Amino acid sequence: MKKSIIAITLSTVLGSGSAWAADDMSSIEARLAAMEKRLAAAEQRASLAEQRAQAAEQQVQKLAAVQQQNPTPVAVAQTEPQAAQPVAPAASSESEGFEFHGYARSGLLMNSSAAKTQGGPTVTPAGETGGHVGRLGNEPDTYVELNLEHKQTLTNGATTRFKAMLADGQRTYNDWTAASSDLNLRQAFVELGQLPTFTGAFKDSTVWAGKRFDRDNFDIHWIDSDVVFLAGTGAGIYDMKWGDDARSNLSIYGRTFGDIENNDNTAQNYILSLNNFVGPLQLMVSGMRAKDNDQRTDIDGNRVKSDAASDGVHALVGLHNDSFYGLGEGSAKTALLYGHGLGAEVKSIGSDGALLPQANTWRLASYGMTPLGAGWHIAPALLAQSSKDRYVKGDSYEWATVNLRLIQAFTQNFEMQYEGSYQYMDLRPEGYNNRQAVSGNFYKLTVAPTLKASDVGEFLKRPEIRLFASWMDWDHRLDNYASDDAFGSTGFKSGGEWNFGVQMETWF
Repeated sequence: MKKSIIAITLSTVLGSGSAWAADDMSSIEARLAAMEKRLAAAEQRASLAEQRAQAAEQQVQKLAAVQQQNPTPVAVAQTEPQAAQPVAPAASSESEGFEFHGYARSGLLMNSSAAKTQGGPTVTPAGETGGHVGRLGNEPDTYVELNLEHKQTLTNGATTRFKAMLADGQRTYNDWTAASSDLNLRQAFVELGQLPTFTGAFKDSTVWAGKRFDRDNFDIHWIDSDVVFLAGTGAGIYDMKWGDDARSNLSIYGRTFGDIENNDNTAQNYILSLNNFVGPLQLMVSGMRAKDNDQRTDIDGNRVKSDAASDGVHALVGLHNDSFYGLGEGSAKTALLYGHGLGAEVKSIGSDGALLPQANTWRLASYGMTPLGAGWHIAPALLAQSSKDRYVKGDSYEWATVNLRLIQAFTQNFEMQYEGSYQYMDLRPEGYNNRQAVSGNFYKLTVAPTLKASDVGEFLKRPEIRLFASWMDWDHRLDNYASDDAFGSTGFKSGGEWNFGVQMETWF
């Protein structure tokens, strides 16, 4: 009985299955095709999601590596007050942040009798017109520069930079010096770079405005003298590119002559400067104008200088070597400068309002650095100037400084520094400012045992702590130049002078 029932059931099922298969086969095929499309779409979405995840992971790894190599300083940012700020465009976290930089030197200087003495790179009579001498073991002051910067890279690729510099200089050894402070805001400016709408020669240029030192100033550190120093308040554009190795800077700076309290008689000197670079060569040309400079009066209404220049020109030709004058490893810089009228102050361009319209000045500057081997390093420097008809018709100021700095490395933390400095001067002021005509020579020798944290033998690595002994002497005629300068003052006369002291110097 059971076998009959099973047979009947199987027969019924098979019969009905054949009928269903015949009637609905086309419907199954349509459903399978739709299912395959959905599966293909799902696979495509999954693949795309996987690619995005991989890209995100790579970006995180790249950001972590950049932050590890160049960590953003946060100490200054954390001390900023949490005041409400306007909403700013989104910025890239790897290039946004605050930076703190600084320079400082501070030291104790005394003579062989443990009494006050004179010092400084401008200690000689030639120092009034830029004739600096060696600075090692010859600085009695404390000078500090504090620089705070904020940088951003925005989502459109543009960059921003704000910088402010505070500086102060003191010659007192006391801890509280507010009464004699020269605290000053020397720089405050903004730069905009990589602007996406700038094309052609302006594509990678940087636009700036505010109060600043020109970016491409350069100096001779060993004698604490700029080769050229362009500064003031104004605006400009850096790095207009004319080729792979050619670029130009264009700027306008303003400087003020006279007492700021006397608003009716303050002359403004406006300096237009074009600075060009082609490979290692530099050509800088500046023109300036200070209307009514000859009409300027002091706060008492007295004419300051009725024959002062009201315009001037300045030019510099420079060579920036990445070797020691082509002779070996190291670096060297050389510049020839010329100025006429207001441009006759060739170092601090446009800063001297007492120059005559006829004034002419030539200056030659050169310095280099190179290792000699066996732990020795050498840095020679030359600075020479000839200026005529500078303040009085017929006057002349001629001087030349030769300086040599040597380093002898002993251990990774100790070195000996030696410096010799010689200056010849022939000064004919023709009675200007009660100065007397003098000529003669100046000599200085310094020995300075020096401690460093590392990089012993590197001329431009700091911090350093130095003990020093300096011997100076000069021709007795130079004591007669002026009654208010260093030479000839009480306890500081020709015949040989020993100075001793200790100094720290750092920058970062």
